[in-house]
Amino acid sequence: MRAPAELPPLYAIVDPLDTGRDPVELARAMLAGGATLLQLRLKGHPPRHVWKAARAIVALAAEVGARVVVNDRPDIAAAAGAIGVHLGQGDVPPSVAARLLPAYAWVGVSTHDPAQVTAAAAVDPSYVAVGPIFATASKRGALPARGVDLVRQARLLTDRPLVAIGGLTPENAGEVRAAGADSIAMIAALVRAPDVAATVRAALAAVR
Repeated sequence: MRAPAELPPLYAIVDPLDTGRDPVELARAMLAGGATLLQLRLKGHPPRHVWKAARAIVALAAEVGARVVVNDRPDIAAAAGAIGVHLGQGDVPPSVAARLLPAYAWVGVSTHDPAQVTAAAAVDPSYVAVGPIFATASKRGALPARGVDLVRQARLLTDRPLVAIGGLTPENAGEVRAAGADSIAMIAALVRAPDVAATVRAALAAVR
């Protein structure tokens, strides 16, 4: 369906969680720290709020040659000029999202077990995300931690770029990269850090 995404080692997710921080300012700090790929994840926010934040973050990212993916909403991703969309298991099918986006845009898919990895790989998404690898506090009702073995299994099931997510930090990122993840997604470790830019720099050093 899509050409493989060119993923950097760090996949930084802009989600204020319980911090009260402004998503645009979080994105600015992540970019200042050297992040080159951001995902905007604002679950439960009005679509207009998501679109305004996406448009502003895409503009900030363009200034430094970075890219932005929008969570859940291919329509907002297209309207804001993002590089693509990230879809969960309950979102629209990748084929539907692809029709709303330019041919070059990315369509990434979240998976939580080997069967879902196999199903996702069958539609040739731009990348496959797997997790939660470790226990995570960044998602309500999160699934139990799958462990690093899920990364190893997924690596055998798809040749698509692989993103690991869930409880990842600069301290455990190296282990997960060694298991076969092309990119390490971080949320809480970044957005709850006192100095977001400095933590992004530490994360980049860890994943490289």
